[in-house]
Amino acid sequence: QVQLVESGGGLVQAGGSLRLSCAASARTFSDYAVGWFRQAPGKEREFVTAIDWSGATTYYADSVKGRFTISRGNARNTVYLQMNSLKPEDTAVYYCAADRSPYGGATSLSSGTGRVGSWGQGTQVTVSS
Repeated sequence: QVQLVESGGGLVQAGGSLRLSCAASARTFSDYAVGWFRQAPGKEREFVTAIDWSGATTYYADSVKGRFTISRGNARNTVYLQMNSLKPEDTAVYYCAADRSPYGGATSLSSGTGRVGSWGQGTQVTVSS
């Protein structure tokens, strides 16, 4: 398993921006599709976005399309989530997740939590109205 550590969460006003980071311990991190999920209080964990192992393709949930951007760092052991135009309904704990199998596409994680091989500990994002 790959160890994942998220950072960058916090409190922001509606319309503001935050950037989350997901750092991995394993050098093989670059071989895996990586995504972000989120879980609001009383709700199930839901898919937000993912990037394929090569960094060439991305996939977004409709609720964040056009506002969030996922990317891989140059060193390829970090994945970022740039969140713009934040809304109160974006408030949740955000989790970084790595695909359970290598060389997956960006859509592989969109099928749900069953595709996840490694989870981060989560970072809280709170958007005030």
